[in-house]
Formats: sequence, C-alpha cells, structure tokens
Amino acid sequence: MTGNNDKYYKILGVSKNASQDDVKKAYKKAAIKTHPDKGGDPEKFKELGQAYEVLSDPKKREIYDQFGEEGLMNEGPGGHPHQQDPFDIFAHFFNRGPRETRERRGKDVAYPLKVSLEDLYNGTTRNLAVSRNRICTKCKGKGSKAGASSTTCGGCQGSGRKVTTRRLGPSMVQQMQECCNECNGAGRTLRAQDRCQQCKGEKVVAEKKSLEVNVEKGMRSGQKITFRGEADEAPGTITGDIVIVVQQKEHPKFKREGDDLIFEHTLSLKEALCGFQFKLKHLDGRQLLIKSEPGQVVKPDQHKAINDEGMPIYSNGFTKGKLYVHFIVEFPNSLNPELCKGLEAVLPSGSGSSQLSDKELDDCEETTLHDVNMEDEMRRKKAKKSQQAYEEEDKEHEHVHGGVPQCAQQ
Repeated sequence: MTGNNDKYYKILGVSKNASQDDVKKAYKKAAIKTHPDKGGDPEKFKELGQAYEVLSDPKKREIYDQFGEEGLMNEGPGGHPHQQDPFDIFAHFFNRGPRETRERRGKDVAYPLKVSLEDLYNGTTRNLAVSRNRICTKCKGKGSKAGASSTTCGGCQGSGRKVTTRRLGPSMVQQMQECCNECNGAGRTLRAQDRCQQCKGEKVVAEKKSLEVNVEKGMRSGQKITFRGEADEAPGTITGDIVIVVQQKEHPKFKREGDDLIFEHTLSLKEALCGFQFKLKHLDGRQLLIKSEPGQVVKPDQHKAINDEGMPIYSNGFTKGKLYVHFIVEFPNSLNPELCKGLEAVLPSGSGSSQLSDKELDDCEETTLHDVNMEDEMRRKKAKKSQQAYEEEDKEHEHVHGGVPQCAQQ
C-alpha cells in the first residue's frame, strides 16, 4: 500500500474493517455534533463530509485503502478528487434521498394589485408589467463561454458558504453561516475573459413581461391570483410563481363586509318621521329607488336590508349578498317655540311625561344644560389625573428626603 490511507478512518473514528453500517452511524453522530448551525467547527464538518463521501462508496473506499488520497486524484477533473458539498451530503443523509443533487425551488414573487370596489363587483382585466430573470439562451445558464471551465472559489473553498464568528462576551462566540459573496453560493468562479458576453457570467438575463390579470366578480381584498412558473429562473432550480395580491381601494360611499355592502344615508328629522325616498347609484351604474313605507318611522342608527343587492358571491356570480342601508337621522339645532306646541299636539308622549305639577316643581332645584364634547372632557380629565399623580409623587419624594434641600452656609 502507498499513501496515507488511514486519515478518513480517524476522522470518522472507525477502524479500517468497519462495516458500512458502522461508517453511517459514526458519520451521523459526528455530523450532528460538528454542524456549523449547531455551533460546530465548519472545517471539521467539511472534513467529515469528505471522509464519509469516500468511505461510504465501496469503489472509492477500495481505491483509498490501496493508494490513499493520491489514488482519488483521477476521480475528478484537473487531477483533483471530486468533492461534494458537505451540506448536501448532510441533507441527503438525513433525508435518505438519492445522492444526486436535487433541484431547489425558487422563491415566489408577490405583486400588489390595487382595484376599486367597482372592479370587484363587476370583474375586470388588468395588464401588469413585471420584471423577472430568465436563463441566458446563449450559454444555457452556464455563465461561461463554450469550452471555458470554472475554478474552485478561494473564498469558500468550494462549499458555497462562509462562516463568520462574532464574540458575544468572555468565552462566548457565535458562528453564523452565510452565502459566499465571491461566488454567490456556487462554489466555483470564472475568469472575466471566460464569462458569457450576453449575461456577463450571471447565468440569467433580465426580462420584462406583461401579465393579463383576470379579477373575477366577488374577489376579496387579500385574495391571490397565481401565475405558475413565471417568477425568476435560475440554473438547477424549479421556477417559483408570480403571486398577484388583490388590494381593494377605499370607496367613498360603500363599505364591504364579506359578501354584503353597507351604504350610509343621512335623513332629516322630517324624513325620518314622515317618510323619504332617494336614488342610490349602485356599483354597476344602476339607479335603485330607496323609499320608506307609509307611516314608517326610521330611528337613528337604524339599518334596513335589501336582499340580493350586495356583492356577487365569488365563483358563483349569479348569487349576491345583502345591501344594508345605515340611516343617520339629522336633528335640527333648535325649534321655534310655536312649532314645538304644534308637535306636542301630534306627537305621542314618551314613557315619562314632560309636564310636572306645581308641587313637583316646588320640590326641585332648577339647572341649566349646556353643550359639551365628551371626547374633550375625557382628555381634560385624563390630563388632570396625570398632573395630580405627578404632584403626589413629588410631595412623597420631598417627604422622604427631608423637604427641599437648603443652600449650605459658606
């Protein structure tokens, strides 16, 4: 035998006649302990992956046992042994998947689409311009000219990742793993003269595209419209989706609550008591006649419903929710005393009569009502309470420290 052929066995902590199960068990135990995400040494983790890659492969192990690492030189391009990413080895081992590299899935890209309530009621089609990356057609995503080859990145030694250490305190350090900024995680780099002229070695080129977005009747704010496989492309990656997120703009008259609509309308006191009618322009342009029944009285803050005039039900546009009319009754600021007498004659009395006897009046103290804004009142009381609490705290401080300190005599 020639060459050093016991190094990998020592790294895994197994004997040279260890079985494949022994090799797997040793790697599993050591890999969990030395993984950088768990605070392990990244160099030891890399060595562990190299050792397992060789000793878990019967053919490579036989060559290694006879000729050591030198014998593995012919296994890779350029006289260097082929080495897998230690993180891929770790992932494949614990997922128990095939040894070949699995395709990752690219990120989805979300775009907001602001639409009016009319658009959601009637349905609409919008064209949305998006920018995305496409695999370079000239180099087919290799990033290099024909015949050119890449070299192992010196920044990460081919792993595609760098580990940075930050000291948190005495005897405490934190290790963080991040993508290598020199090779963008590829593990290999290209010389400037070998890069593809079209994509400049980036493997992808920017592209603008117009998407036709169909907003269906009854869609809601926050609902998503997905375009499968239209996001950024990248070599060896399953292309993600472009996701359009519907966002409803506020409407000046209508408010949406699920599949229902709410319309606020103000009535005068006369209309509330004696009847009303008005035109309501709906979201599709139709004019609805809204009127009260004879003798019907509308109370302040009352709601009345109209069936089948709300929002269309999504995926069932022939069915609609309800339209609620919220009535605000506007009272006059004052009334002519003569008018009051006329109203008293025709309006029903309340549960408590406003007329008191002379004896009852003699037992009462007369008061005067004045207008007040309750929000302003609450703010004023809150400020007064805070001031009182501050003054009490200041007095307590003076009491504990013997009052206000006097100037020292010279």
